[in-house]
Amino acid sequence: MHGEFKDTDPHLPIVPGYDVAGIVVKVGGEVKKFKVGDEVYGDINEQGLSNLKIHGTLSEYTIAEERLLAHKPSNLSFIEAASIPLALETANEGFEHAHFSAGKSILVLGGAGGVGNYVIQLAKQVYKASKIAATASTGKLELLRELGVDLPIDYTKENFEDLPEKYDLVYDVVGQGDRAFKAVKEDGKVVTIVPPGHPPAMFFVLTSKGSILENLRPYFESGKLKPILDAKTPVPFSQVIEAISYLETSRATGKVVVYPIP
Repeated sequence: MHGEFKDTDPHLPIVPGYDVAGIVVKVGGEVKKFKVGDEVYGDINEQGLSNLKIHGTLSEYTIAEERLLAHKPSNLSFIEAASIPLALETANEGFEHAHFSAGKSILVLGGAGGVGNYVIQLAKQVYKASKIAATASTGKLELLRELGVDLPIDYTKENFEDLPEKYDLVYDVVGQGDRAFKAVKEDGKVVTIVPPGHPPAMFFVLTSKGSILENLRPYFESGKLKPILDAKTPVPFSQVIEAISYLETSRATGKVVVYPIP
């Protein structure tokens, strides 16, 4: 969860959580896309960091608008599916803002994280980038290679902006937009998901859409896109606080999923 809550907040207690995967147990009268028994997943907070739902996904049952959910890829477990929506949708929206197209090159700042790994996978498998470079720490460079990165950059040893090659798109998921412009081509673009952004970088906040998950489902079912799970996944519900503390260390590789939820 982003933001701060005080004991006097009228909305307390809240249930945090964006992503969910599960089985439909009840539908509203106007729902047409899903029926009871369907396996679904999605990010239930439609507007990124604003208007967060008081009843999130860290619970046995949750409620979501039909437009925010999609049918779960048939080859993925619920644990794998729950790791996907927010990160994948965020990664994809950046490409849309940048009007990225096949044959262009990309540098991903923070390629081993939850969003970054999907930026790499989408660049390679969906958007058909001509070259993919990405930064990560020493121990995560092998993951970058496995994801399809042509030039893994160890940020503990090299400054990406000092390298001779420049890129059509620099996709910043770690908050280095001020440095990103030194690595972009003259007519290239920089997108960032870290506020406040440094103009003219394009800063955006995700708008959740189940349609994106539906469109990309064939890529998961064919194995072209793959969920990346941290070694601690799954975390039992009783250890939610420990899991959040672990995420705050920035040591996670891939996503941390809570399961089962009693």
